[in-house]
Amino acid sequence: MVGIDCTSYTFYQEITGAIMSTTVKPSADAAAIHNTREAVRSQPGLGNLTFQMKARSSGGLTVRTETGATIQNGVIDNSRAGKFSNIGDEPAGLLGTDTGMSPTEYIMQALAGCYTATLTMMAAEKGIDLDGIELDLNFDINLNGFLGLDSNVRKGAKSIRVDVHLTSKTASREELEALVSEMQKNSPIHDTLANPVEMITRLA
Repeated sequence: MVGIDCTSYTFYQEITGAIMSTTVKPSADAAAIHNTREAVRSQPGLGNLTFQMKARSSGGLTVRTETGATIQNGVIDNSRAGKFSNIGDEPAGLLGTDTGMSPTEYIMQALAGCYTATLTMMAAEKGIDLDGIELDLNFDINLNGFLGLDSNVRKGAKSIRVDVHLTSKTASREELEALVSEMQKNSPIHDTLANPVEMITRLA
């Protein structure tokens, strides 16, 4: 279980030089969110969703990943298969060639994407007008575990720390703090990282 600290907030009534301003406001259609929720409520099977991905080694420590099909309620949708791809690598100091983000950075990217989407949708439903969302993320790890130097040190992250910067001209700090607190309870990636998940890995 990884501890995720998301208790530090920075609130700006106006965009300042302290953080980089976003060029496009975060937004979501509250009516569409409601309709999606009601569709799943009426057909609970629609809530069963599987995302697939393909990964292949690409020389050295690098890996190339690309999106696969999505499966919702047993129905396969191949429209996103191969649509997006990324290269993963390690920094030179960790024996990689630094040609792409590291796996730890992709974990932070996943969390950042989920936090941003969850905050945006929740704000839309609550009528909170956000002008910008920015996140500062830190992934803390002790390599003594991975390198087999200390059996008492876990191989994964010790903690993941996130500072959330929300910009709004109308919402109070209390409203934004409540939004961030509730967001952590609703983010699927936060839940995945903070709680045990069944992992099945086998030789195909």
